[in-house]
Amino acid sequence: MEKEADTARRRFLARATGAIAGMVVAPGVILQQVARAKPADEPVTSAQRWGMLIDTNKCQKGCDACVQGCVKENNIRSHYGPATDSQWIRKVEVRDRNSGHSFSLPMMCQHCAHPPCADVCPTGASFRRADGIVLVDRHICIGCRYCMMACPYKARSFVHEDIGPEEHVPWVPRGKGTVEACTLCVQRVDRDGANAVPACAEACAADGHDAFVFGDLNDPNSRISQELAKHGATEIRADLGLDLGIRYRGI
Repeated sequence: MEKEADTARRRFLARATGAIAGMVVAPGVILQQVARAKPADEPVTSAQRWGMLIDTNKCQKGCDACVQGCVKENNIRSHYGPATDSQWIRKVEVRDRNSGHSFSLPMMCQHCAHPPCADVCPTGASFRRADGIVLVDRHICIGCRYCMMACPYKARSFVHEDIGPEEHVPWVPRGKGTVEACTLCVQRVDRDGANAVPACAEACAADGHDAFVFGDLNDPNSRISQELAKHGATEIRADLGLDLGIRYRGI
């Protein structure tokens, strides 16, 4: 049964035909595109666990290159301005009250090994792939927002407005009345594997900061694993025991 559920969820990102326009999922929920990723006969496995290391020492205050890179890649701007944009990644300014030390921290879905969002989702729309990427299947999301309440990182957004066909990109199925969050640019991961670079990391590097390292946490030879072995890192709210895919240095 679990295998069948994983296969059904996998189809969310494995449509061989590319896009289906104007799909009505439920009253008030309309999806304009279906993402195309790996073919269904190439399922993801737990051989990889994709993750990100973010060095806050290299993250510059006032810089939002990572945010803009995400917005451009996934076209998540709102009709009504930045105040109503979905925030797949946001910049948080953090200050230690005792020492006065402050730093800028990019915050997104932490891609937990034990995601609370999936635990509370009544339909299974929130789920974790075998390779560690946490996603939302908008086709079965009913917009209850339990996952938003359960997420300790406030990493999910609710789509309040209609999204026209011209606002979509083929790899991001979006619809009014659904929840969405960072996907670690799953479309790039499924296309490029270990060579994938999420849009936030790409934009940060292009801006000259190179604060992001993406890769396979299960591969001891990957850059991210070598960096973690050499310098270590911190999980936000490690006390929750969620085993995060996003790690930070300098916090």
